[in-house]
Amino acid sequence: MLTSERRTRLLEIIQRQGFASLLDLAEELQVSESTIRRDLAHLEKEGGAKRTHGGAFYAGPSPHLAHFTHGQAAQWDEKKAIASAAAAMVSDGDTILLDGGSTTYELAQLLTGRPLQVVTNSLPVANLFSGATNVELLVIGGYVHPRSGAIHGPYADEMLKSLRVRKAMLSAAAIDQQGLYNSNHMLASTQAAMIESGEKVIFLADSTKFGRQSLAPICDLGKIDCLVVDEHLDAAWQKELTTRGITYVLAPVTPSAMPDRKTAS
Repeated sequence: MLTSERRTRLLEIIQRQGFASLLDLAEELQVSESTIRRDLAHLEKEGGAKRTHGGAFYAGPSPHLAHFTHGQAAQWDEKKAIASAAAAMVSDGDTILLDGGSTTYELAQLLTGRPLQVVTNSLPVANLFSGATNVELLVIGGYVHPRSGAIHGPYADEMLKSLRVRKAMLSAAAIDQQGLYNSNHMLASTQAAMIESGEKVIFLADSTKFGRQSLAPICDLGKIDCLVVDEHLDAAWQKELTTRGITYVLAPVTPSAMPDRKTAS
């Protein structure tokens, strides 16, 4: 097998499993662990994988679902920055809940490989963690939203009533002075149930979501403990949040070296 073919195959394995150990990769590709290390170093430079102790996890584009591809390219740098700031708020051993948003998917990629208990209603997020041996993964059951791969509905809402997590880390389609919104009523209902299960509720939203409404209200601003937003949030909104006593984190944005994100997150 040519080096390029092996690296392509290696990336496919990591993308499918979310995380793979050096030993498993070496056995599946029938090469030495030192060869796998060199291949992973190459893939890490290209942005497709991230090495961690004993293996690597997928760090490439988000799934090719409409929810992830529509309008994502313009805000990808902001979403990556928000995810990085949010990842710093997670401690090893935490029990966290992640919803099916594109920004929470970026966060999930950064958390893969860390010892955590993860609860999620997102099939893409669940796929990322399913191969990680140091993660206890619980997937919420219910109906699957085809555009995002997010699970929602009365079964999901009922299951959430019996769960408690340390941090519920969620996304929103829009935010205004009245509260936070989703574009789908059933997803908004499931997010509201997630809020009730969280000891601390953290919303991740890029600055373009502020000053807008969407179809389905999730909750009012007073329900959340913290907002993580990119540094481009305008001064008027920063003043609004401060005046209302809402904690927020401004994530510094670094321009991406990957200009073409049309089919990514």
